[in-house]
Amino acid sequence: MTVVSSEIIIFCEGKQTSLDYKLLNQVVENVIKKTTIVPVGSKFTFSPFIQGYFSQQSNKSGDINQKYIMFRDRDFDAKPTTDISLIPFQSMLLTHRACVENYLLNDELIHNYWHIKYMEKQENPSSTWRYGDSPGIEAISAWIREAAISLQDYQTVRWALADLLQSSTTRHQLKTTWTGGSGKLPSPLTLQDCKSQALILIKQFQQAVETVTQERLEESIAKYQQQFAQEQFWKQKQYLIWFHGKDIQKAMHKNKPKYIPIKTKKGPDFFDWASDQLDINHYPDLTELKNRISSL
Repeated sequence: MTVVSSEIIIFCEGKQTSLDYKLLNQVVENVIKKTTIVPVGSKFTFSPFIQGYFSQQSNKSGDINQKYIMFRDRDFDAKPTTDISLIPFQSMLLTHRACVENYLLNDELIHNYWHIKYMEKQENPSSTWRYGDSPGIEAISAWIREAAISLQDYQTVRWALADLLQSSTTRHQLKTTWTGGSGKLPSPLTLQDCKSQALILIKQFQQAVETVTQERLEESIAKYQQQFAQEQFWKQKQYLIWFHGKDIQKAMHKNKPKYIPIKTKKGPDFFDWASDQLDINHYPDLTELKNRISSL
């Protein structure tokens, strides 16, 4: 017997406390059809997790004709398109911005959160809030921009490494960073030091993979240097699309440690608050995701 399920499953990265899960709750909030969001952990475990999930469900109910969507961060696996839309990638749908955090790094949202916490402090002197009132939207916008500027060389090299990853023989071997992951910044962040670290990575695979060469890395670095140096890139705040949000957030804290923490290791933080405040209608790719879910 084949069971046709009316439920729509949305597989995402992380766990139920992750920003991905919270953002998707915003996306499906007014979707009439029944939806279930299932976190799968790491993006590298999507396929085996889903196979195991459906295998378990079919054992309970017979063969299942299940409607589902796989949605995750774009990271450095694909370039953002000129039109703001979801990016198809290996049967998945990727965010247009680098990751979920990129949608939340919004100067107005940060200002509102900061001011609300300050007002709560005025009403409740026992509050542990110690950052005063918001310096204003313009100051926060400059804070984000300055963090992005400090990351320009690092993101250039990360994207150059991503270009080399397009070869299937290197995708699971060569990474776009040497720090352990996004949000862990190297020190220093200069182009020369970042390039030196990147060369160490590619030299480990040069003998086995001919496509990974210093020449190709240099070509890609030059290309992204030119792109990220353009005036419109900064005027249009394209760094909020291209640069990884976890890196920007980390650089923001590093550059102004006396400002509010955007992310904390314990307890609710700005990201938690902002994930409930984000208006997905301002982002065509998130609206597209909602429409795709509704049309299944």
